[in-house]
Parts: sequence; C-alpha cells; structure tokens
Amino acid sequence: MDLNSASTVVLQVLTQATSQDTAVLKPAEEQLKQWETQPGFYSVLLNIFTNHTLDINVRWLAVLYFKHGIDRYWRRGAPHALSEEEKSTLRAGLITNFNEPISQIATQIAVLIAKVARLDCPRQWPELIPTLIESVKVQDDLRQHRALLTFYHVTKTLASKRLAADRKLFYDLASGIYSFACSLWNHHTDTFLQQVSCGNEAAVLSSLERTLLSLKVLRKLTVNGFVDPHKNMEVMGFLHGIFERLKQFLECSRSIGADSVCRDRLEKTILLFTKVLLDFLDQHPFSFTPLIQRSLEFSVSYVFTEVGDGVTFERFIVQCMNLIKMIVKNYAYKPSKNFEDSSPETLEAHKIKMAFFTYPTLTEICRRLVSHYFLLTEEELTMWEEDPEGFTVEETGGDSWKYSLRPCTEVLFIDIFHEYNQTLTPVLLEMMQTLQGPTDVEDMNAVLIKDAVYNAVGLAAFELFDSVDFDQWFKNQLLPELQVTHNRYKPLRRRVIWLIGQWISVKFKSDLRPMLYEAICNLLQDQDLVVRIETATTLKLTVDDFEFRTDQFLPYLETMFTLLFQLLQHVTECDTKMHVLHVLSCVIERVNMQIRPYVGCLVQYLPLLWKQSEEHNMLRCAILTALIHLVQGLGADSKNLYPFLLPVIQLSTDVSQPPHVYLLEDGLELWLVTLENSPCITPELLRIFQNMSPLLELSSENLRTCFKIINGYIFLSSTEFLQTYAVGLCQSFCELLQEITTEGQVQVLKVVENALKVNPVLGPQMFQPILPCVFRGIIEGERYPVVMSTYLGVMGRVILQNASFFSSLLNEMAHKFNQEMDQLLGNMIEMWVDRMDNITQPERRKLSALALLSLLPSDNSVIQDKFCGIINISVEGLHDVMTEDPETRTYKDCMLMSHHEEPKVTDDEEPPTEQDKRKKMLALKDPVHTVSLQQFIYEKLKAQQEVLGEQGFQSLMETVDTEIVTQLQEFLQGF
Repeated sequence: MDLNSASTVVLQVLTQATSQDTAVLKPAEEQLKQWETQPGFYSVLLNIFTNHTLDINVRWLAVLYFKHGIDRYWRRGAPHALSEEEKSTLRAGLITNFNEPISQIATQIAVLIAKVARLDCPRQWPELIPTLIESVKVQDDLRQHRALLTFYHVTKTLASKRLAADRKLFYDLASGIYSFACSLWNHHTDTFLQQVSCGNEAAVLSSLERTLLSLKVLRKLTVNGFVDPHKNMEVMGFLHGIFERLKQFLECSRSIGADSVCRDRLEKTILLFTKVLLDFLDQHPFSFTPLIQRSLEFSVSYVFTEVGDGVTFERFIVQCMNLIKMIVKNYAYKPSKNFEDSSPETLEAHKIKMAFFTYPTLTEICRRLVSHYFLLTEEELTMWEEDPEGFTVEETGGDSWKYSLRPCTEVLFIDIFHEYNQTLTPVLLEMMQTLQGPTDVEDMNAVLIKDAVYNAVGLAAFELFDSVDFDQWFKNQLLPELQVTHNRYKPLRRRVIWLIGQWISVKFKSDLRPMLYEAICNLLQDQDLVVRIETATTLKLTVDDFEFRTDQFLPYLETMFTLLFQLLQHVTECDTKMHVLHVLSCVIERVNMQIRPYVGCLVQYLPLLWKQSEEHNMLRCAILTALIHLVQGLGADSKNLYPFLLPVIQLSTDVSQPPHVYLLEDGLELWLVTLENSPCITPELLRIFQNMSPLLELSSENLRTCFKIINGYIFLSSTEFLQTYAVGLCQSFCELLQEITTEGQVQVLKVVENALKVNPVLGPQMFQPILPCVFRGIIEGERYPVVMSTYLGVMGRVILQNASFFSSLLNEMAHKFNQEMDQLLGNMIEMWVDRMDNITQPERRKLSALALLSLLPSDNSVIQDKFCGIINISVEGLHDVMTEDPETRTYKDCMLMSHHEEPKVTDDEEPPTEQDKRKKMLALKDPVHTVSLQQFIYEKLKAQQEVLGEQGFQSLMETVDTEIVTQLQEFLQGF
C-alpha cells in the first residue's frame, strides 16, 4: 500500500466508518477489514492518528484499528504478520513525539505502545525506555505528561509478564531505572506540595497528575521488580518514606475543596500510597517486616485516634483497616505451635506484632470499632426509612458492600478478636454487662450503642462459646427485647433476631426452639419491613441448622408460611424477593410432605411472579429452586402444577433460548424431580424431551443430570418413550461414546441397561446399534474395569431376558468378526469368566451367573467346553448372595424380594418418590430379585444331566475343580 496515494483513500473510509448511517458504516467497516492484512496499512493509520488537524473521531478510530492490528498481526508467527521493516518504522514513529493534545487518544496511544513493548522490548526495541526517560525530563508540560503516561503503561505491561525469562528482563529494567523513577516521583511530589501552598488550582492539578503517574510507575517497579527488595536500600527508603508523604498529602486535604477535581485526584493518590504497601505486603511479606511497626502505628493512629479527625475519608480508612488485617492474619507471621520449627523471619515478625498489640492498644481498637464504627450512621438510618429493601440488600452484601466501610470494620473485628480472643473477650463481656436490662426508647444513642455491642457479640459468637450462657441470656434479656414494639426500638428488634441467627448453630438449646418460633411468628408481623426481612433470614438459619426438629416446628408452620408468603408479595426489589423465596424453599425442603396443606397460595402466585421476572434471570433461578422443593413436597400431587411447571422446564432447558445460560442447571434439576414425582406420563411431559438432543451435544457438566432424566423417562413409561425418542437418542449415544470420558461411557451404558431391564422386548430393538459395540468390547477385553462391568451387565440382560435377540446379535457379530457363532460365543464366555472380578455390584454378579446358566442345558460342544467357567461364576454368585440361617443351617438368596416387603420410613428419611415405587415394582419382576440362584443352578444342572445322561454329565462335572464342586454341593443341600 503506497503511503501517499493510500492515505487519502484510507482517511475517506475511516470517515465513513464514523458515520451513524449503517448504509455508509457497514461497507466502510468491510473495506477496513480487508485492508487489515495489507502491507503499509498500519503506517497509513499511524500518519492519520498523529495528524492533530484531522477529525477527533477519525483519529480515535485509526488508533483502535492500529491497536487491533497489534493484537492480531504483530507477532512473528501470526498469519499475515507485519514485516520486520514496517514494524521498525512503526516503532520509531510511535515514540517520535509525545504531544497528543486529546487525553483519551493519548491514553490509547500509550496502551498500544505498551502492547508493542510487551512483544518487542527490550530485544527489538532497546531505545524505548531511554527515549521515555529523556522525554519525561523535558520542560514542556504536555510532552512530559504524555511521556509519563506512556512510561506508566509500558511499566505496567512489562511487570505483568510471568515467564521466568521475562521476569529476569523486568528485574534488570527495574534495577536500571529505579533511582530515576524515585527522583522523578520526589520531584513531582515536592512540586505539588509547593503548588498547594501557592493556591493555583490549575498548577496543583497538573503537578498532582504527574505525581500520581510517577507513583504508579514506582508501584509496579517496587512490587514486581525485585526478588529480595529488602536488600535494596532505595526500595526500602521509598517505602519508609511513604508514611511521611501520606501525612503531607492528608494535611493537604484540609486546604483543597471537597468537591473539586483536585480533591478527587488527591484522594486517588493517597489511596495509591496504601495500595503500594498492601501489594508489597502481599508479594513480599518478609521484606515487609521492617515496615510492620510503622504501618501499624500509622494505620491505628489515623483510624482509631483523633489524629485522623478532619483528614481521613472512607476509602482511606478501609485501606488502613485492610493493612492492619493483612498484618494480623498473615500466615508468614504466624509461628508454628512448636516455636523451634519456625523460621527466624517469622519469629521476628511475630515479635514485632506482639510488641505492638498490647492490652491497652487492643482494648482501644476493640472499643473504637464497636462504639464508633459499628454505630448505624445517619445516612444508614435515613436509608432504612426511605428505602428499607435497599438497606437490607446493602447490609447483606450488595454490589458496593465489599468496598464499603461497615463490612471492612466487621471483618477486621472478627480477625483481631480471633487472634487475640483471650485479651478481648473480657472487654466485650464488660460492654455486654453494662447494657443489661431494657433501654430507654427515647435515648436513640443508647439504642444504637446496644445495637453495636450486640453486633460484636454476634460476630464473635464462636469465640465466645465458653464465656456466654446464651440460653439464659436469650430467655432473660433478648426475648423481652424482641417484645418491645415501639418504633424507635426497631434497630434492636432487628439486631436481636440477627444475633440469635448467629448463635443458633453455635450454642442454642433445642428446648428453647418453640419460644424462638413464637418470637419469629410475632416478628414476621412487625410493622417494620427491615425487621421482617431480617427475621426471615434467621428463620432460614434455624431450619438449616443441624439440630432442627420438624416436630417442634410443625405447630408454627402454617402461620410462618402464610406470613412469609405475605412478605414475598409485599417486597418489590428483585434481590429481596429472591431472598424470601430462598427462605420459603428451605422451609419446604425441611418439612417436605407436611407442607401440602399450605402451599396453595404460593402455587397460585408463582406463575404471576415468573411472568413479572422475565428480565430478572436470577429471580427466575430462585423460582426454579422453590419449584424443585415444592414438587418434592407435593409428590404425585405435583401433577396439578403441570400447566405452569412444564412450560417453565421447557424454557429453562431450551438451549436455543438466551435465558438457558442462567436457568439450565436449576431447570434440569426441576425436570428431574418432576419426573421422579410424576404418577404417570402425559403428552406434554413426553414432548419436553425434544430439548434433550441439543443438551447431549453440549457435553457439559450437566450431562450426569441429563442421564438421570433419561432414566426417569424409562422408568416412567418405557414403551411410549422408547417408541418416540429411542432412534434419536441412540444416535446421540453412539456419538457420545466416541468422545466422552470413561465415566460418561458408563452413564450411557447404564441408560441402555435400564432400558433392557424395564423393557426386555423393546429395549434391545431400540438400542440395537449400540449392542455390537458392547459385544466387541467384551470380546476384545475392554481395559477399564468399570466399563467392562457395565458391558457385561448390558449383555447379561440381553442373554437372560431376550434369548432370541441375543441369538440374532451373535449371528451378526459372527459375520463382522468372520468367525463361527459357536467360536465367538466361546470367546465371549471365556472373557466373561476371566473378567468376572471387574464386576463389584452383587446384583450384576448374580445377573452374570443367571445369564451364563441360561445357556444350559445344551449339547453344544463349545458351551460344554466352557462348562467349568460357568459353574465357577455360579458358585462365586452363590457366595455373593446366599446367607445362612443360623437356626436351620440352611441357605437363602438374600436378593429375593416379595410383594409383602414394605420398607419402613423413619422420621429422618424422606418418603419414597413415585420413581422409587416404580423401581420397587420393577424389582419385583426382575429375575435378579425373583429367581433363586440356588434353585436355578439346581434346575439347570438337572436339565443338563437329562440331556447328557448320568455318565456324560459326570464326565462334564469332572472338568470342575473338586473344591468348587464341594462348595456347590454344600449350597445345594436339600435339593
């Protein structure tokens, strides 16, 4: 591409590509796409975006296309890679002038220079860093800033490389430029501090911008540029100097307006100082040891004393608390139980920590956290009044929650209390003691103080296990507080029910549960919405608890379920509805069938909620979870939900519908429990299976659930299901068997095995294309035992339950192997006997014995030749299934089942599903459970004797090991 002639054309097409008219835009984009691989195209783009007289949008687009080209065509081995000559020209052009006037374009140019540096610096681009260093020294403000911006992006990119060779190059770079970077930062910082005292806001902002950029460079060099940074005096000098600089910058905040642009930049710089410390501590904990004392002194003084008054701000306090927390929790600073096993570095760090965290310091931190930072703020109380649902979402972990002050203070309290619980437990107990008895509702400060202390007691529940008699406290103090209905007391009603939720799994006597349930019923009717939502949360924790007892809960079930449903209707926010739905789901799950009388209202409401939540997929996931537990609770009665339930399953499991990304996992689980609890097949339920084929093609982590669903259809209505879907299913299975894991193959074969078990006539016909693969696997001795075991299970079903089909299959395989049928049969029996130990399930071992015995009586010489192996397997089977009656000394087949056997369901067990009942009925027809192996062997041997005569049979028996014959005779006594 000739630069002179092409520039005009490319400029024209770029201009068209910025058009809002798609008729102009689309052809231009297509043309640019074609030019991407043309030599010279990126040189033209460079000329365009460095020409400051052209339209900004055109230049912006040129930069983006250039950046895209670096990603795709800069590497040497890439298809249509740029030539070395053009790359050399482009590299030189990129760093000729750092004078871009538009800041957004300047940032993009800095980023694309960094992308090239990642691939070429320093080997192909040794002049980059020296050029940048010279450029940041110039006096021109614009050039200096743009060079510094580029310097930062290049450093950031090079620091992110992780290969050992790249790390070595960055270490060398950091060593070479660290002194310069430090002096540059100090220069800009001093300039900024001088400008602040002069009061020129524009000059302050300009110098502060340079201070921030140079500090960003230093952060990357300090954290990523040295193997042992504590051995470098300049690095440690910079880090030690941070604390003094932080004090200077915090003092500057007094003279810079709160709403100015400078204030925003100043706070970002202050936060960046703390990030340098946090990153360095994270990457180099032992190099940080000399900084532990100073970091703790600085953070504690600004966060927990009056030193920080008027200069700190929320995000700075959060960072300081994170610094304290990281030092307290740092694993590198914790000695082993046996001190002698700890490294000297660990012991030194631990010693510094212990010297700092004295009793007065810890006590002051604990008291300040509780009495200052735990207090509900005016802003929070206003939000409680004006947006109660928003308040509960924030309190329980909304999007901004993890970055806000409250959760940070709570986590710091938990970590410090855990680390120094022996010191702090008496402090917290004393705070509790001073708050005994009721609190004056007119004294809002006293209410908030008690709320804060109760918060601390809840957070420290595990640590206080041995120190607090919670049962007595609950009865004498907390329960009466829940009964104070005054509106100004609502913070304490909410906090107390939350507190009980924190202790419920720690220490709460089972006998007190009914009193708690009574209180929950009352609080779910509280006039305040926040209290009701918090109560629902504690109810969930209560029913989820290990010591939950259904019998205690049932007297309150109707009231609670009704009130929870009313709460679900009342709340309007998606997050809150999800939360209440999860609580309802937990209740339904725990009480199971006992829920049936009370779910009518919820069943009627869920279709409306599903329709309203069309744009809220996470709420729909919560609805799916609720439906799963509803179906399990309703059992066969869930059929009445089908008009709503089946379309929901249809949508959730249809991979052609966008919502399936969110709904598929829960939708499949709902589909499965619907099948398990369905009393009979319906046309609509059968029709949903059309969604299965694309799901099997996905081969995702949901494949196991898909196989369970297929089995569910087979158990529910094998004939209709197989006649409708077996052909397509068999095709999917054949494809799956070629590509999925061993475990996946077993799952496929189990489906086939179940189909043969449920429908011995139709099953083999429908899955006929898979059976040759099974036969071949047996003959060739499949190497994976679990797969071989399943192969033998499938073939055992065919031989035992559909002998004519087995005969035709044997004939087909004889043609494929070009062998006689008898020879092939002999090979199969021989392999079966040889690999019998691969089968571990007793049912399948008995099936193998029954299947091979069913080949008798026979005058076939091959079968007679394998007679010894068949008898060996049969005796092994007898050992597996026969139990001896100690009184009569007779043997009985323990796998035999009768219609009279009804398993007893205990209170702790879930009642059998409809599918469980179907499996029981199937077992009552299954030869494995209806045919006595002992009697079957006797009858087959007797029949074989009749075929061969006494002498011939005796000769046949002599081929069996005498020990095996003795065991056989012992089992057959009485016949």
